[in-house]
Amino acid sequence: MHVTHLSLADFRSYARAEVPLDPGVTAFVGPNGQGKTNLVEAVGYLATLGSHRVASDAPLVRMGAERAVIRAQVRQGERQQLVELELNPGRANRARINRSSQVRPRDVLGIVRTVLFAPEDLALIKGDPGERRRFLDELITARSPRMAGVRSDYERVLKQRNTLLKSAALARRHGGRTGAPPGRANSSLGADLSTLDVWDQHLARAGAELLAQRLDLIATLQPLADKAYEQLAPGGGPVALEYKPSAPGEAHTREDLYAQLTAALVDARKQEIERGVTLVGPHRDDLVLKLGQLPAKGYASHGESWSYALALRLASYDLLRAEGNEPVLVLDDVFAELDARRRERLAELVAPGEQVLVTAAVDDDVPHVLAGTRFTVAGGAVERV
Repeated sequence: MHVTHLSLADFRSYARAEVPLDPGVTAFVGPNGQGKTNLVEAVGYLATLGSHRVASDAPLVRMGAERAVIRAQVRQGERQQLVELELNPGRANRARINRSSQVRPRDVLGIVRTVLFAPEDLALIKGDPGERRRFLDELITARSPRMAGVRSDYERVLKQRNTLLKSAALARRHGGRTGAPPGRANSSLGADLSTLDVWDQHLARAGAELLAQRLDLIATLQPLADKAYEQLAPGGGPVALEYKPSAPGEAHTREDLYAQLTAALVDARKQEIERGVTLVGPHRDDLVLKLGQLPAKGYASHGESWSYALALRLASYDLLRAEGNEPVLVLDDVFAELDARRRERLAELVAPGEQVLVTAAVDDDVPHVLAGTRFTVAGGAVERV
């Protein structure tokens, strides 16, 4: 699979951009701040419905514009598709496939797949658990686009449950002092808790599906990550990926995970009401990354952390490719961050990819093995060399 044409309208720094793309390696070269990353960020957004740089859509819309449009022509074998996303901060985004009537944005997931390497990847090793959960869930969705719906359901239920917990916490703390008769306050609290039981079931059901997918992914990814780390840093491993759930237990099947989550929610109920927040579920879990016998976070050197982050991305690429739909590889300003040895090893490993998109400040940052198409990016213009 590869992108044959990228069109942008009011996306980031671009009022308009039309970029024809070839299979193989394409490098976007130019000084920092000229819009190189904006181009590959747009491709990544089509694949994940999110940016690797910011958490919301508002910064993606050019200043003064109301919306941004990302459009890409995609080829997979003999099949071509045109996918389009309209970003509307503060309102619902829109999507189209082959200029048909409007579809849900998540319906475009799976048409474009990417594995993106970026300086931000160090957060996978050194950052908080949310970075690692996002890594797992985006890869899960790349493998199975239907999981976008499960993730959305889980987030919706979690939001509703947290609202009820906050309401119950306030009723318990201030019921006798808010002006409402004590009996009425206690009745309101009881109603909240009764509703909470229903949300527990919904949370456990969606959470069990997400947990089952995460556990399966980790088991599949483990040997690939270990192999990739050995390729990048021979003799430096092994690496281990260990899932740390907020609901303790050894369950793996969906039904057993559902029971495990349900029981954990019951056990945590008193503490959750006191704090007004959900303390159990996939949103509280972590992926512990070990190098040898020690957790990489806090123990790995800067170079080891880089190798680990790159190994996770390479393992993701190998996994998606083995499952039949080779993703676009995106290397966003990565080579300038690496020493010569890691730079050459990474370049050799990714060079055979069906489509590799590279950004760099200067030509010398692009290893010779990644010779291919070149674009210069400066002053809002993207020009083929």
